[in-house]
Amino acid sequence: MAGRDIMVVGASSGGVEALTTVVSGLPHDFSAAVFVVLHVPARGDSLLPQILSRAGKLPAEHARDNEPVQKGRIYVAPPDFQLLLQDRVMRLVRGPRENNHRPAVDPTLRTAARVYGPRVVGVVLSGALDDGTAGMVAVKRRGGIAVVQDPKDALFPDMPRSVMEAIDIDYCLPKAELASLLVRLSHESVAVDVVPPVPEDLQKEAAIEAVEMETLENEERPGTPSVFGCPECGGVLWELQDGGSLRFRCRVGHAFGADGLLAAQSEGLDVALWTAFRTLEENAALARRIAIRARESQRTASARMFEKRAQRAERQAQVIRRALLNTKNDFPVEPPSKS
Repeated sequence: MAGRDIMVVGASSGGVEALTTVVSGLPHDFSAAVFVVLHVPARGDSLLPQILSRAGKLPAEHARDNEPVQKGRIYVAPPDFQLLLQDRVMRLVRGPRENNHRPAVDPTLRTAARVYGPRVVGVVLSGALDDGTAGMVAVKRRGGIAVVQDPKDALFPDMPRSVMEAIDIDYCLPKAELASLLVRLSHESVAVDVVPPVPEDLQKEAAIEAVEMETLENEERPGTPSVFGCPECGGVLWELQDGGSLRFRCRVGHAFGADGLLAAQSEGLDVALWTAFRTLEENAALARRIAIRARESQRTASARMFEKRAQRAERQAQVIRRALLNTKNDFPVEPPSKS
């Protein structure tokens, strides 16, 4: 028998407030290791370990590669690294981004489920879009416990709501009640000798996240090829169904939930439109300059031709400008993290 001693907590926008509330209620003799993944910018320092250490009784620190896991500590995923769990140790890899993030919640949840099975408690707090959903599906498949912050209590309800739509969760509570639940769960015993074997697709995805070349070079992949290209690298995305969730992963490992993929495509479209707008403006400016030189040289026909080209480019640029200014963002924008 073992206890539920592996707790993975994921959050994004609005997550710092929820995290500090949860951590403040955990006792100094908490009998589990806590792994925290918060979406943070790839560049710059994260102060989240200091914030969490001040908020509660448990010491918090950034996870270190190959560091042994100890109970009664909080390990925070550092910027620009995926935090993966292996047997008794943590791994940090600059692997593929998932749901447009590194660190992302799904890789930590998924690798925890793969190694620790029913000992895992997954917790998804406030955040935009759907990171954490696929990872929580893996937690449930391996006999773990799925917990979400009540969407009505979350500043950004999308992440917990997405989990609730994909699986039958075990607990949905406001942030103020989560710490007492985690303490109670940490005292539960689970039978680890009757856990079913790790599904093959979960093994493969964990290997892809760890950038294991043998798996990356294997042509057999989880899911089926889709008609969509990866917004990160342009490769073909493979479509996977996890319970009620739809998600995608490319050959080299970039992964997206359906909402995350749509958001990434929208961002790519925005970049393409601004590029086209800038190119047409430059084309019009160059054509007018050539037309002026042509008139100075008494080449009237040539000047008229380049003036028409400039007018055509300006009209096209105005069409794109109107499209850019009239486009409404259908996805919540995550404010820059202060952690």
